Amino acid sequence: MPPRGTRPTSDRVREALFNVLDARLDVDRIVVLDLYAGSGALGLEAISRGASRAVFVEQDERAARTISGNIAELGVGAATEVRRGPVATVVAGGVDRAVDLVLADPPYDLPDSEVEELLAALDARGWTREGTVAVIERRASGRELTWPSGWSPWPSRRYGDTRLDIAQREPPTGNLRRNDDRR
Repeated sequence: MPPRGTRPTSDRVREALFNVLDARLDVDRIVVLDLYAGSGALGLEAISRGASRAVFVEQDERAARTISGNIAELGVGAATEVRRGPVATVVAGGVDRAVDLVLADPPYDLPDSEVEELLAALDARGWTREGTVAVIERRASGRELTWPSGWSPWPSRRYGDTRLDIAQREPPTGNLRRNDDRR
């Protein structure tokens, strides 16, 4: 059971999210970053669908223990890592290898500006690369996110009081060549 204070993604939203992802992304063997992980349900769903690795970031000690317990119960410890601490601090620490999918379910009362700063920090600290997909779960009544430069938004999805903002990192500009530029 998730600790009090967490807002788990509903089964309906989780299923709908992975249906959207499955239609546009091969989840098999990807590396997933689950931010504000709560019970770890999103990252564990990705593992169950073939992701090779999931990194869970959760500040709350009880929630982090819940994630670890869920990992043990499912027997996927070798494919997972739980990092306990504030998301901004963990992201600021950087990473050796970029991830393919970012799943973030921040508190609904977290200001949009902080979510947008987090997205920029993911880019700046090496967590993302060309092709990385990010999914941010927000309150449906709030404004849609302003994605940093280099991200191509997908249509947002609404499910009751939940909205999923989704985008994919584009190739860096200047590195693309049009066919008529080749000589």
